[in-house]
Amino acid sequence: MTTTPEIGRSITAAGIVTNVHDTAIDPGGGTVLLVHGSGPGVSAWANWRLTIPALATRFRVVAPDIVGFGYTERTVAAYDLPTWSAHLLGVLDALDIDRAHVVGNSFGGTLALGMAIHHADRVRRLGLMGAVGIPFDLTPGLDAVWGYEPSVESMRALLDIFTHHPNPDADALAELRYRASIQPGFQEAFAAMFPPPRQQALDRITHDPALVRGISAPTIIFHGREDRVIPVEVSWRLLGLIPDSQLHVFGRCGHWTQIEYADDFSRILGDFLAQ
Repeated sequence: MTTTPEIGRSITAAGIVTNVHDTAIDPGGGTVLLVHGSGPGVSAWANWRLTIPALATRFRVVAPDIVGFGYTERTVAAYDLPTWSAHLLGVLDALDIDRAHVVGNSFGGTLALGMAIHHADRVRRLGLMGAVGIPFDLTPGLDAVWGYEPSVESMRALLDIFTHHPNPDADALAELRYRASIQPGFQEAFAAMFPPPRQQALDRITHDPALVRGISAPTIIFHGREDRVIPVEVSWRLLGLIPDSQLHVFGRCGHWTQIEYADDFSRILGDFLAQ
């Protein structure tokens, strides 16, 4: 396998050989578990490459490739919310982490919410960014992401959906993400996760709003106003449901707040988690 920064170290979590990035050292702020989204060719490193070093000065940062994604083993019988959630808990257990700040992006947001709902004792503070989480109508943007068929052109079109600002490196990034998406087993697993009808696939990974209302962890929510994948209205609803929560909306921003406004995102998130 070609050497790539997307490969961290290997651990066994919930019986699954798992690729994880772990800064290992806690400077005093505790551990932050970063949970990536579900775009084609995604990995923890691709999603959080700008966030990990920014947070590592204050926290131990752990960012795994969730089963079915990136360079983690693909051996499960089914890709569903219970499987993904058990794997995420397995990462904490494998690293002997009792409690962590949990931050989820998009699809990762629904895993983070699930942990805060069903395993509240493992969650210190909660961060959500463009999170799925609760029911909403499937957007054309999310339908395009989950319906991806591998080609450089398709990946380039998705990058335009993900971001609001034109990316001068978009062509090179599209090539890199395309190459990642066609690694052996990557597309087969991805296609199996969110098959049509995709509204039903979306509904299967959301949570009952009544359960979300019971979350006790202090929560920070981020969203891009121009997000074409997950509507900003979802985060406004989460703000209304979670008792101890705050919402930061970035104007002129798409689905990738952590990339389009990397410095502001990491600073605001780090300050919140350090409280």
